[in-house]
Amino acid sequence: MSPKDKPGEKLVATNRKARQFYDISEKVEAGIALFGSEVKSLRAGQVDLRDSYADVERGELFLHKLHLTPTGFSPFAPAPERKRKLLVRREELSRLAGKISRQGMSLIPLRLYFSPRGWAKVELGLAKVIRKGDRREAIKKREAEKEMRRVRWG
Repeated sequence: MSPKDKPGEKLVATNRKARQFYDISEKVEAGIALFGSEVKSLRAGQVDLRDSYADVERGELFLHKLHLTPTGFSPFAPAPERKRKLLVRREELSRLAGKISRQGMSLIPLRLYFSPRGWAKVELGLAKVIRKGDRREAIKKREAEKEMRRVRWG
């Protein structure tokens, strides 16, 4: 269990590139509406969060491009990259929709996990894209700090 996990949570997947390419200002927890075979795939860890995002459509929140590899063969298996409904409270949804539309922010999934009660959850980050030049500056600053620590402590 990593230090970011809470007791009883089972971490399934993380989006490590999200913090590199986005400036995360706020985090939101949402449930996911899944079929039984998708839950089985999730428990097996056959999921890819890369390039996925959440968006508000017709007053509901959906997760797009989340790839869940089907387990085994079934003629009734849902599409691996179908959009999945996210479950949040109405007040939370209206607040997020306002921030997305007015401030030009995005909802990016940061991690996917099972709660202590066994429910599949996704942690979304309200994010703004970091420009390429800003990323380079952050890397230079981090490298300079490392160098200073190395010189200071020998």
